[in-house]
Amino acid sequence: MDEVEGFKSELLSVINERQQVTYNDLSEYASSKGIDEAMLKRGLAELQAISAIASRSSGGIPTYYILQEKNELRRILIVEDDRNINKLVSLSVGKGFDITQIYDGGEAMRRVKQIKPDLVVLDLMLPGADGLEICQKIKTDPDLKNAIVIIISAMEATSNRFKGIKYGADYYIKKPFDPDELRSLVTIFLKKKGKRFDPLIDLPNEAKISGGLEKALQDDEEQEIGRLRVEGFADFAKSFGVKSGITILRLISQILQDKVRDNGKNVFVGFLNSDDFVIAGNRDHVGKMVSNLKEEFAAVVPFIYQSEGYKPIEKGLEDPYEADRPRLSLSYVAIPKGTVKAKRAEILKGKNQSKGIGSYTYDELRRMLGSDNLDIIITRDDNGVKLSVGKGSGK
Repeated sequence: MDEVEGFKSELLSVINERQQVTYNDLSEYASSKGIDEAMLKRGLAELQAISAIASRSSGGIPTYYILQEKNELRRILIVEDDRNINKLVSLSVGKGFDITQIYDGGEAMRRVKQIKPDLVVLDLMLPGADGLEICQKIKTDPDLKNAIVIIISAMEATSNRFKGIKYGADYYIKKPFDPDELRSLVTIFLKKKGKRFDPLIDLPNEAKISGGLEKALQDDEEQEIGRLRVEGFADFAKSFGVKSGITILRLISQILQDKVRDNGKNVFVGFLNSDDFVIAGNRDHVGKMVSNLKEEFAAVVPFIYQSEGYKPIEKGLEDPYEADRPRLSLSYVAIPKGTVKAKRAEILKGKNQSKGIGSYTYDELRRMLGSDNLDIIITRDDNGVKLSVGKGSGK
C-alpha cells in the first residue's frame, strides 16, 4: 500500500468514526501526521470520486460526510417540464440511482404513488399541477411522507421558499442551480451514514461554532462577531404552534445558507438552539450578508402572516390585526470582542484545560454572545428538532 492509499484509509477511518468532519479538523489531523495540504486534498477528492464520502458547505464551513451503500437502489423522481433542465438535473444527480423523469405536473400527481420515490426533485411552474400542490400531496400521504423533496425553481424565492418549506419541502434551491451543490445534497440525503440528514441540524454545532469563534477572536480588526435574533419568535410559536415555529427556523436557516454561499466569503453562521444565530467573519462580508438577509426576511413576513390566517392589507389602510399580531423581525448586533473575551475568560476559569480549551457548550456560547432568552428551548439531535415555548417574550 503506497503512502496515498494508506493516508486515504486513515482519512476514511476518521470521517467514519465521526460521521461528519470539517475540513479544518481534517487539515489539523493531516498536519499531525506530517501530511501536506496537497495530499489531503488529493485524498479527499479520490474518496469522493468513489462515493465513499461527500462534502458540502455547512454554514460556510466545508464539511465531509461518510456515506454508505444501500442494498436497494434508491428511487429518484425528477419533475421538470423543461426537457433540457430535466436532463441537466438527471446528469447532476449522477449514477447509482433509479431515476424517473417526468415533464408534467398532472402526470407526476398520478404516478408518484406508483413510483414511491425516496427523493423528488421538483420544479414549481408545471403544466397540470404546480409543484407546491405536488409537494403537499407527497408530504400529507402516509405512504409518501418520508420521501425527501427538493424544490428547484426560477420563481421569485421570497414567498415560494417559505411556502415550499411550509408544505414540507426539505430544501429549496434557486435556478440557475449549481450541479455540484445538487449532487452533494442528493447524495447526502440518500446515502449519509447514520440518522437522516436534516439541513437545520446541519448548521454548525457547538464544536464548529467554538472553533469559528476562537478564530474570530484573534487580533484581526477585520473580523466581526455578531448575534442575529428572531424578534417575536416566542410569541409567534406560542400563537401558531411548534410546527409553525420550526418552519420559521428552517426558512431562516436556508436563507442563511444561500447568503453565505452567494456573498458571505470568509463568514460562518451557526444556530444557538434558541431564537438566535451567531455570525462571524470578515466585517464587510458580514454586513452585506446581514443586510440582504434582513431585506429578504422582511419581504417574506407578510406571506408568513397570510399563511396563518391574516388577510393581506391594502397599502395605506389601517391594519385591524396590528394589535394582536405577533411581530416577527430580524435584529442583528455586533458584539465587541472585548466583551466576548471577558465572558470567555470567566467561562474558562471553570473548565479543565489540561487537554486544551475544547468546545464550548451551547449554554456557554449563549453566555459569551449575550443570548439570554430562556423562553425558547430548542433541542436538536439525530432524530430531528423539538421546540418548547414559555410564556412568550413580550417583545
